[in-house]
Amino acid sequence: MFDHVISHYPDFPKPGIDFIDVLPFMHHKEEFRQAIAEIGRLTTAPNVATVEARGFLFAAPLLTQCDHIHTLVPVRKKGKLPHADGDLVKVPIEKEYGSDEVFYRRSDLAQCTPSDGVIEITLFDDLLATGGTALGIAQKLNNEVIGPYRVHVKEFLFIVELPALRGRTLLEPLAPVHSLMQLDGE
Repeated sequence: MFDHVISHYPDFPKPGIDFIDVLPFMHHKEEFRQAIAEIGRLTTAPNVATVEARGFLFAAPLLTQCDHIHTLVPVRKKGKLPHADGDLVKVPIEKEYGSDEVFYRRSDLAQCTPSDGVIEITLFDDLLATGGTALGIAQKLNNEVIGPYRVHVKEFLFIVELPALRGRTLLEPLAPVHSLMQLDGE
C-alpha cells in the first residue's frame, strides 16, 4: 500500500542492516494523510506510547485527527526527557544491531485516560524488526501502577513490519500486533 513511499539504506547504521526510512512520507501529503487515518483506525486504546523520533511524527497528528485518542506518552533516548526525581523509567532494549535503552516518564502516564481501572495503551513505532524495543517497553509498562490504575499495553502498531525477523512472535503473547505494511525478504 505504501511501499513506494519508503526508502532503503543498505548497511546503515552498520554493515548487514537494511535501514527502512519512513521519513519520505513527509514528501507525499496524500500518502501521509492516508497513513495517519489508517493508524487512527487501528488504534483502539485512548492512549498511545510512541518511540522517538519517527514515531512522534506519525503519532502526534492522531491527537487532532482521532477523537478517541486522548494522550501521547513519549519514549525517548537517554538525556532527552527532562524529569523530576523518581519520574524517569529506564527501559533496557535489544535491537537487531545491539543493546540500548530508552526512557519514559511516569508523570506522562498519569496524564493518560483510564477506563475501568486500567490505563490502556497502544504501543506505536515506525518499524517492527526483531521486536526488542517494543517488547522491552511493553514489559515495563505492563508492570506500572499509576495511582489506582494499572497500565496495560492493549496492542502494538507499526508502519512497517519485517516478517523475516520474527518480531511479531515476541509480541503476540502480550497483545495483538498490527502493521500498515509488511516487507518480505528483509
